[in-house]
Amino acid sequence: MNEQLVSMITQLVMEKMGNDTSVKSSSETTVETEEQKETLIKFYDMAANHSDEVASPSKQKKSNEPLIKLYHNESGNHEQSFYSTSYDVPSYTVTPIPAFKFEEDEVSESVQAAKKHTPARIGVGRAGTRPKTKTWLKFRLDHAAAVDAVYGEVTEELLQKLDVFQVTTKVTDKEEYITRPDLGRRLSDDSKALIQSKCQQNPKVQIIISNGLSASAIEENVQDVYLALQQSLHNLNIEIGTTFYIDKGRVALMDEIGEILQAEVIVYLIGERPGLVSAESMSAYICYQPRIGTVEADRMVVSNIHKGGIPPLEAGAYLGTVVQKILHYKASGVGLVAKEG
Repeated sequence: MNEQLVSMITQLVMEKMGNDTSVKSSSETTVETEEQKETLIKFYDMAANHSDEVASPSKQKKSNEPLIKLYHNESGNHEQSFYSTSYDVPSYTVTPIPAFKFEEDEVSESVQAAKKHTPARIGVGRAGTRPKTKTWLKFRLDHAAAVDAVYGEVTEELLQKLDVFQVTTKVTDKEEYITRPDLGRRLSDDSKALIQSKCQQNPKVQIIISNGLSASAIEENVQDVYLALQQSLHNLNIEIGTTFYIDKGRVALMDEIGEILQAEVIVYLIGERPGLVSAESMSAYICYQPRIGTVEADRMVVSNIHKGGIPPLEAGAYLGTVVQKILHYKASGVGLVAKEG
């Protein structure tokens, strides 16, 4: 064969092999690039029917396809590519939540000054929207003490110490006493007869005692007040009638007693309506010649007699001087003020 022809054929074969090698190299480079696009997250459809996979290999191949693929956009470092952000991440501002704190026990100087002059519940603070536990329990305690004062009874032991006998009004029980004040202003028939038989008629001063709306007030204060009043009147040489105790009496009952005994002055020691500050407060009502029909303007009262108000001993001594003034001017209440002026 001609050498020139062989040389041409050999050259063509070499060129052909060179082209094939170039195409293969380019193909391998493309495959390698595709392989570098590694899937970061793959979600497979696990709900594919198993029977369909067995029946159709093509479906099985398709079911293994990831539902979501995230690829590297570049063939750089894997960690750097993973943390690279291709989306705008919203920024959040974190506001710290303040810790809950109870209201401080310290109060302003003005509130402290006010608390020194009143037993009222001021400056007690709160816990959120509610009163503090200590304040609430104190309120419940004071309320219970007020209820006990109204529904309580004066003991026989105290009446024996005072050496007084007991009479009753037309009231039968505590509920009726609260709802029917008019019955507390009238003595029972038996009590009228007992008073007429045991008491001195026409005394200068007649002292009477009643639990009223607070038996606790009588229990706590009447002994000191009564003894101090007795001593004060004796020192002033003022005659005292026969003292007795009235169960469930009202203030205006002194008018009927004045009619029965014809006393010149009556001093009526009675328990006050209890409050949340004190359930042991007693009052002393004084009237010159009280009779049925006496108006309230003719009465005088010394109230707030208890350990947190007017001391009982001091109140008893003061009542003696008031009685002396009433006897001197022969008037009480507004009439006494007018004569003194």
